[in-house]
Amino acid sequence: MWFDYSLDKLREYRPEREEPADFDRFWTATLVEARTAPVAAEFAPYDSRLATVEVFDASFAGYGGRRVRGWLIVPRGIGGPLPCVVTYVGYGGTRGRPHEWLFWSAAGYANFVMETWDQGGRGYDADCVTRGIEAPEGYYYRGVYTDAVRAVEAVRSHPMVDASRVIVAGGSQGGGITLAVAGLVPDVAAALPNLPFLCDFRRATTLLDEAPYNQIGRMLKHRRDLVDTVYSTLSYFDGMNFAARAMSPALFSAALADRVTPPSTVFAAYNHYAGPKDMKVWQFNGHEGGGAFQQEAELEFLEKSGLR
Repeated sequence: MWFDYSLDKLREYRPEREEPADFDRFWTATLVEARTAPVAAEFAPYDSRLATVEVFDASFAGYGGRRVRGWLIVPRGIGGPLPCVVTYVGYGGTRGRPHEWLFWSAAGYANFVMETWDQGGRGYDADCVTRGIEAPEGYYYRGVYTDAVRAVEAVRSHPMVDASRVIVAGGSQGGGITLAVAGLVPDVAAALPNLPFLCDFRRATTLLDEAPYNQIGRMLKHRRDLVDTVYSTLSYFDGMNFAARAMSPALFSAALADRVTPPSTVFAAYNHYAGPKDMKVWQFNGHEGGGAFQQEAELEFLEKSGLR
């Protein structure tokens, strides 16, 4: 069951970061370009037939000006502005339906759930992790990370949201996106990367043969000439490099039997994280992680961080 390093070794695992010399310049230029267009956030009231929340069908201008969709869910009858959790979804997932996202509003938070561009519920069959991987400028996650930053900017424009108390959160792919935003937006109030994907790519792609990391290995099996090029591209998107720049309080989670986001890759990002941090370890769980127990831990963490 425990296929990765021992827990003692995981707590010490801090691999060298393969960070390109122009990492900061690349991301500064990317976001400056995106911000030449207004975020143009729109929040249309949505009849969800739910009595305890107000729901808005939201959209904003993301990477290249494309419209990115989301749900804004606000507890009904609670005076604002409120702290807001911006949630990023897992690989291949969608924003789903509003009633699937009632946890944070039940706890008194506003919640913005961002749809990940062009994944559309195709699950691990999506080819996103290799799309455009031959150069950082065209890589799929350049657009996704930019969308995620713009989601924070969009939700801050809503009158029910306290712009100083925006928290970023997500599991798996959503956890990896969370780390990227924490590294790119220095004033987010907290980060909750749950079993984060998109970390320590070199170890993740050589440790095991599970989707979606194995899509990279399968590509390189046929494109033997691109190994160095691919890892060079991935270094611009590795959660370790964003973690080293993130200063907001963060609660991570790792699961020791997780064969989708191996625990060593999670600890690689955690051990490089620059800000205050804590880690929940689920010793006998796979990629489902701590489930409801993790949610309780996140509530406690935010309370202790003064974000209620």
